[in-house]
Amino acid sequence: MAILREIFNILSIEFTVMLTAALPIIELRGAIPVGISLGLSPLHAFFLGFIGSLIPVPFILIAIKPIFDNLKKTKVFRKIVDRLVARSFNKSHFIRRYGSLGLLIFVALPIPGTGVWSGSLIAALLNIRYKWAFPSIIIGNLISGAIVWLLSVGALSIS
Repeated sequence: MAILREIFNILSIEFTVMLTAALPIIELRGAIPVGISLGLSPLHAFFLGFIGSLIPVPFILIAIKPIFDNLKKTKVFRKIVDRLVARSFNKSHFIRRYGSLGLLIFVALPIPGTGVWSGSLIAALLNIRYKWAFPSIIIGNLISGAIVWLLSVGALSIS
């Protein structure tokens, strides 16, 4: 019974890290420190965070435009969608200029306002083809995760 309880405890910690990474704003950058604070090794937290942060990407790339189109038909959501689109376009100049390479760099920068959610939304709004956007987001997320991981283990400092 104790072994079963320990297995569920480990799985719930892993699920928590993956779910944290799948959330907007927090993403991989918050999931790695959360995983470490819950007792996972930094590398284990990195891999779980990386996988978890990629979960929403295909859905955003494929479904966000039709969802936004339907939401814009309602008076309640029109302003929210328009604000989200405007904010995304304000962040998109680098991606518009450099395409999928710009998207990769945008996602790779571990700073507020960048990441897989923003990058996926911008890629969808700019009609960047899935076959270019998804790999760019994966590689950018890997770089971002590596930076956060190195910061978390003390191999890299910001001073």
